[in-house]
Amino acid sequence: MVQRNGLRQRARALSDEEFARIPWMQRLSPSEQDKARAGMMVTLAQPGDFICRIGRPVTYWFGLMEGLLKMSNDDSQGPIMTFAGLAPGGWFGEGTALKREIYRYNVQALRKSWVAGLPVETFHWLLDHSIGFNRFVMWQLNERLGQFIAAREIDRITDPDVRVARSLANLFHPGLFPRVGGMLRITQQELAYLVGLSRQRVNQALAVLDEAGLIEVAYGGLKVLDLAQLRSFAGHRLGDDIGLPR
Repeated sequence: MVQRNGLRQRARALSDEEFARIPWMQRLSPSEQDKARAGMMVTLAQPGDFICRIGRPVTYWFGLMEGLLKMSNDDSQGPIMTFAGLAPGGWFGEGTALKREIYRYNVQALRKSWVAGLPVETFHWLLDHSIGFNRFVMWQLNERLGQFIAAREIDRITDPDVRVARSLANLFHPGLFPRVGGMLRITQQELAYLVGLSRQRVNQALAVLDEAGLIEVAYGGLKVLDLAQLRSFAGHRLGDDIGLPR
């Protein structure tokens, strides 16, 4: 994938519909909402575009309105690792925005994606003035920590079916990615990029999960039929491998 220029040049103000879909806006007072909207922009990222890059200073706190993104360390000097897939409704980069640091990860579009940005100065203004916003950011940091711990566990798992199951369960997290609902727009190749497997092996794993009644492979994406069972599938399989009781 290659970098294309023009993310900022393609940016525009949010429509009323887009603004209404932002999950944390309902936690703000009307005056706080006006402050947030005044500086927010949305832009179209094409496949391969970088929203965040290692070593770049933070300027926005980002949210994915539509599409699919990958958070990774592909350009770092250490071992290559995908930290998370980012699905619609998710906001990311709050840790970097809080500390006003440079990015230590890349966020790249896997498909055409609409990405919203809240200026980092407005982000800090809301932290100083809004209890509701503070609570959301605290909750988000806690959930993100759990997501990264899960990503580290996934990276060490050798069972491909478990890797795919855990990655899908993360993408269907109803709090972090509230706009996914029951259907995630994703191809098998895109899922392969996120999981670190071949498309053919991802196809086999999806067949196993489909046969177990946990997912349904639909046109243009995937449906999760039982999220709780999908999450527990990995634990059962790992328990079988090392002889633990279910």
